[in-house]
Amino acid sequence: MGTFVMELPWCEYECGSLFNRKGKQLTELERVFLEPADPTHRQYEALRAYFVEGLPSHAVAKRFGYTPGSSRVLCHQFRHHPQRPFFIQSRQGPQHAPKRDPVRDHGIALRKQNFSLDDISEALKAEGHRLSPVAISLMVKEEGFAR
Repeated sequence: MGTFVMELPWCEYECGSLFNRKGKQLTELERVFLEPADPTHRQYEALRAYFVEGLPSHAVAKRFGYTPGSSRVLCHQFRHHPQRPFFIQSRQGPQHAPKRDPVRDHGIALRKQNFSLDDISEALKAEGHRLSPVAISLMVKEEGFAR
């Protein structure tokens, strides 16, 4: 098979090896984008190369390790479902603390009376609420008190 050379604005693809625009082997950071290890990232980069850079499907297949047929199927599926998620949405953390929230006002009132974290913990324990001094520390810190 002959040498396949493709000029792109950012790299050159020759016989299965990627080189950066300076003609040198790719750096580790360039490899993260151009040789993705995660299957979803690889699909994203393959689709991007086909639809954005305009590479032919056989070149995309060779570059990202697909067969020409699977590359065409990937493009076909994307055309029919272009809104598929490639990136994981970040989750919001818990918006409430089930143990701390019911006793927050009372714990803060005790802190305003200069109770120590251990004293607050013991006072709440006497009322049936088991909170560690660490949990109380977080609670008072959220309210702007020093530890």
